[in-house]
Amino acid sequence: MEPCRAGKRSIRFRDPPSILAAAAIGGKKESEGPLAGYFDYCSTETKFGQETWEKAENKMQELALDAARYKANLRNENIDVLLAGDLLDQCIGSSFPLRGTGLSFLGLYGACSTMAEALLLAAVLVDGGYARIAAAVTSSHFAGAERQYRFPLVYGGQRTPTAQWTVTGAGCMLLGRQEQGPFIETATIGQVVDLGIKDAANMGAAMAPAAYATIRAHLDDLQRTPDDYDVIVTGDLGKLGSELLCELFRRDGVEIAEKHKDCGCLIYDAERQDAHMGGSGCGCSATTLCGYFMKKLQAGKYRNLLFCATGALLSPLSTQQGESIPGICHAVSITSERRQ
Repeated sequence: MEPCRAGKRSIRFRDPPSILAAAAIGGKKESEGPLAGYFDYCSTETKFGQETWEKAENKMQELALDAARYKANLRNENIDVLLAGDLLDQCIGSSFPLRGTGLSFLGLYGACSTMAEALLLAAVLVDGGYARIAAAVTSSHFAGAERQYRFPLVYGGQRTPTAQWTVTGAGCMLLGRQEQGPFIETATIGQVVDLGIKDAANMGAAMAPAAYATIRAHLDDLQRTPDDYDVIVTGDLGKLGSELLCELFRRDGVEIAEKHKDCGCLIYDAERQDAHMGGSGCGCSATTLCGYFMKKLQAGKYRNLLFCATGALLSPLSTQQGESIPGICHAVSITSERRQ
């Protein structure tokens, strides 16, 4: 049997799982941005008809899963396992919506890298024959994240120039077996990287080194170059983090700027919407991948895409204690056709 390990950190799937369906749910601010037409559903108000921000996040995950199931003509009982995560304590944004569904659940926390982590593990389960159909779901909510990590909105705190705006949104992908793509072809597991950044309002600087380390490992492990991909997508480095990532590669003599796109830079209009350095949060990369990039793959705009979601592994307590901010990045490559 052909080995599925590639190098030290990467996986080459023997029988690449296919993406059966994907769905993206957005909030009010997201519906006013440049990617509005790529969402399956957008709410006109921030609570999605619920009583609290946290219940709104539960609703977003329900809507994302329901929309993806509808596209794939599946019911809950057809899904063998659901892998999900969010930014709330104990991942209640992911577990609470599953009460009464009967779905087998694996809760994940990779901060804003969770969508890539969920896809990576879902692909492992499907490729290994441990699941016929696996769902990957992640979400975030601006108001819930502000209340947990920074200050309640009523406090009226000022955001620094390097800050990013947590995306209100959720994304879901269903993986399984079918002849047509797109397919999850390879993956690279991230490592915790910490270069000593302590500014919790500068997530881009904290996460860029982790993105560099994972993309570098992916290319080395699989003996590839940036030219093997039509686009290299990072999760939510934002404007500053994206510039740092490109600079780190330039020091290697590698230019990725023309290939690179960042979900945090795409989801909001920098001229019309005040998001400072761009979007962030689990929902940032999830909605942009499951909406915008999925439709581009299906339309043939992209054939080979490297998705690298990044996360800052901090907590309110670690920030208060003066700890630095570790970063992580997981990567999955998606191809519209099986490579030879």
